[in-house]
Amino acid sequence: MRNGSAQPPGIALTERQKIAWLRLIRSDNVGPATFRDLINHFGSAEAALEALPELSRRGGAGRSIRVASLTDAERELEAAHRFGAVFVGIGEPHYPQALKEIDGAPPLLAVKGDLKAATRPSLGIVGSRNASVSGAKFAAMIAREAGAAGYIISSGLARGIDTAAHRASVETGTIAALAGGLDRPYPPENVGLLQEITSGAGLAISEMPFGWEPRARDFPRRNRLIAGVSLGIAIIEAANRSGSLITARYAADFGRLVFAVPGSPLDPRCHGTNDLLKQGATVTTSPADVLEGLAPLSRDDLFSRLDMKEPSIEERPSSPAAPTVKTAPDDSDRARIVEALGPTPVEIDDVIRHTGLSASEVYLVLLELDLAGQLCRHGANLVSLVSVE
Repeated sequence: MRNGSAQPPGIALTERQKIAWLRLIRSDNVGPATFRDLINHFGSAEAALEALPELSRRGGAGRSIRVASLTDAERELEAAHRFGAVFVGIGEPHYPQALKEIDGAPPLLAVKGDLKAATRPSLGIVGSRNASVSGAKFAAMIAREAGAAGYIISSGLARGIDTAAHRASVETGTIAALAGGLDRPYPPENVGLLQEITSGAGLAISEMPFGWEPRARDFPRRNRLIAGVSLGIAIIEAANRSGSLITARYAADFGRLVFAVPGSPLDPRCHGTNDLLKQGATVTTSPADVLEGLAPLSRDDLFSRLDMKEPSIEERPSSPAAPTVKTAPDDSDRARIVEALGPTPVEIDDVIRHTGLSASEVYLVLLELDLAGQLCRHGANLVSLVSVE
């Protein structure tokens, strides 16, 4: 079990780089995967920002893309400062190590609380909002024992099971993932709980802008954060088609452990968890089941891949990917790539083989289409054209 006392790996962004990262991720049509491709292609967020309008034009955008302004980024940084929060970039020391490993990890997280919480191994606990007394009691039992064993508990600040898990782990440490901005927690009755979390050994995290009111479609992104920061997810009382099952699906996709607590087949709140057990989730009838499952994963070297970092201007090497020496594909090459795509998702490697063009040319055209709103991403390596009804 890592203790989180040592300085975590990573390289801190400069203030100038962080502002550029914030501008880039807040610009139109730039999601986490597009952000990473832009950084990898252009070498820095500043260079990518300069290229956005031309890239979107070549991709067929009908209007000029909105690029977040320096003023907007500085205003959001100031809002974070007033709120007592900071932004942590992927690859920086206090970015959650497990989250960094997933495809399309958020480039920047707004965080408030004890930053050391992000460096500790985490167990996610989620479940029904209208939890039974026994369900909430069992969630609290798992949270307390896992917290005592050194794990930080991650959940979504929702009513029911989430609230029980957070309250039981306030003293040992808990991470609350929010669907809206850090200054727009939901539900309102848990504002006090969130304050307890961030003033103690816990942390609040969000990838959304300050001032962002959570909408229904934002909660699956919140669920993805919970699964991403956790080594495993314990599901307690999840109905069919519930948000907890979305979290479980993300956890399975990320290669994380899924623990499910069996329940009565007569209780609709347990239908989803019972189905997870049929699909191979770990049967969980005591906290020991969770701790035994997590033990082999709780190593200091579990996440040892190289950190993504944006080199400083002084140390950035001249490379074929730099925009000053990179020649954009001509119109005929661009047409070949577009013709290879369609509404059915295809592997990017298959597009490269089919067209006979270089990987850098194909990725650049995909970036153009993405920024123009013409491309759909399906995971890390699958893409399709936007369907036109």
